[in-house]
Amino acid sequence: MSYIIDRRLNSKKKSMVNRQRFLRRYRNHIKKAVAKAVDKRSIMDMEKGEKISIPSKDINEPIFHHGDGGTNTRVLPGNDQFIAGDQIQRPQGGGGQGGGSGQNASDSGEGEDDFIFQITQEEFLDFMFEDLELPNLVKRQLSGTEDFEFRRAGFSNQGSPGKINVIRSMRSAKSRRIALTGPKKKQIRQLEEELSALEDDEKDPTEKRAELEQKIKKLKAQIHKIPWLDDFDLKYNLHVKQPIPHSRAVMFCIMDVSGSMDQATKDIAKRFFLLLYMFLNRNYEKTEVVFIRHHTSAKEVDEQEFFYSRETGGTIVSSALKLMDEVLQERYPISEWNIYAAQASDGDNWNDDSTICYRLLTEKILPKLQYFSYLEITNRDHQALWHAYAQIQNDFPEAFSMRQLVDAKDIFPVFRELFQKKTP
Repeated sequence: MSYIIDRRLNSKKKSMVNRQRFLRRYRNHIKKAVAKAVDKRSIMDMEKGEKISIPSKDINEPIFHHGDGGTNTRVLPGNDQFIAGDQIQRPQGGGGQGGGSGQNASDSGEGEDDFIFQITQEEFLDFMFEDLELPNLVKRQLSGTEDFEFRRAGFSNQGSPGKINVIRSMRSAKSRRIALTGPKKKQIRQLEEELSALEDDEKDPTEKRAELEQKIKKLKAQIHKIPWLDDFDLKYNLHVKQPIPHSRAVMFCIMDVSGSMDQATKDIAKRFFLLLYMFLNRNYEKTEVVFIRHHTSAKEVDEQEFFYSRETGGTIVSSALKLMDEVLQERYPISEWNIYAAQASDGDNWNDDSTICYRLLTEKILPKLQYFSYLEITNRDHQALWHAYAQIQNDFPEAFSMRQLVDAKDIFPVFRELFQKKTP
């Protein structure tokens, strides 16, 4: 079998097939590199591409060659400096002069080769959000006149030449010809039988024979005039335009911006929400995001204010949950929308407010939601809000998840864990 390898450069996507094959082959290396890059990047650099480095030991392709197996006796040329059994010391540095080792080779041989390639922004995002989904996305709704598709709806007697159905048209033409010519052919067969009977008659029925032949000729002429294909026979494939139902989803992003949230904690929360925002924009078309910031009071804000406002204050988490419930009742009926929420906080909350949060979530909000995820960003012991939410996780294991983030390295693994695609 022969293989053709396109080694042209990737300008204008001429070698896209080879590039896709290469990305599939080194998929695990790229996914690890993307995970490392997400942990190190700032908020503004999330959407850029990334340089991927692959260890040299993983680039080599397997080959067939003669090995040193078995017992061999060799006669080699020698001189007065070496005798049988002498060993040549391996050069320092691990690779020798002609081995082609990279400059970053280590003593253990686990160093990385200089083979580095750049993945694009699209490829970076593909690997970053691979195998992720919004849990329990089930509600589908006809959203109006945005998207349509044409579906087959039988056959029609009118249409464009491009949609003519040849088989149906030929079947109709043959049926018409059978219906119109059947009685005449029956008469012809009867006349031919009479004509055949006259041939056995001893009398000379010349006039009678001529009359029968004239009738047969007339009937055949009438049959011949019936068109082989008539306009009535033409059938066309009929397609009707139908709207496409879509799954619509809304994500509530709730961020604690109280005074206990220092800048580093807020930055971790913002990076998580930015990751979530990019995931929704890239993977879902009909998704809306509602941004809610809260300290002692909650406010629905736009994207700019959510990520860059410096307003702060005390902490009453229930204010954000009450506002979320109000927005749900006003704008997002549960019969039409898949509703999600993600909340980030350091867990610090006003006295007894965690109990109110428990009642709000269990009695009003969670029965309407598909999925609620809570992130506690702290390196301290869990606060009262965590303990109240732990009870909710036990009561609603399918619709509620909670995780702890200690530093920025935990963001991407926790994000993948929360939105990992579940196999049915």
